[in-house]
Amino acid sequence: MDIGLIGFAAVLGFAAIGSAIGAGSAGMAAVGAWKKCFAQNRPAPFMLVAFVGAPLTQTIYGFILMNSIIASEAPPVTKLAAGVFGGIAMGFSAMFQGKAGASASDALAETGKGFTNYIMVIGLIETVALFVMVFLMGVI
Repeated sequence: MDIGLIGFAAVLGFAAIGSAIGAGSAGMAAVGAWKKCFAQNRPAPFMLVAFVGAPLTQTIYGFILMNSIIASEAPPVTKLAAGVFGGIAMGFSAMFQGKAGASASDALAETGKGFTNYIMVIGLIETVALFVMVFLMGVI
């Protein structure tokens, strides 16, 4: 049995779990922010969808790393470690990106200002997942 096969499943699974949690958190906040806008007869900013969708990219990064693990000639334990720890790191990135997106949704709906600043913060959190993917692809 090749324990490295667990690694390619783990990276996608953990990244997707984080994406689901992050998108769910941001999505709930966006719905609440829209509700406040509707209740006050103010326009509801459609741009909150960008905050909700941002954590989904970590699943794509997990998929890319998964394919690299499958194609790798690295020892099985290296594949396992890359998949498990890479997936967990990407999942946490997505989860906290969703939390930041939730705060950004509330702030943008309340003030109508700051979209660029909020996207920059979300982008910085995204960078963690990108670094993990690229660095682990270099290792395996």
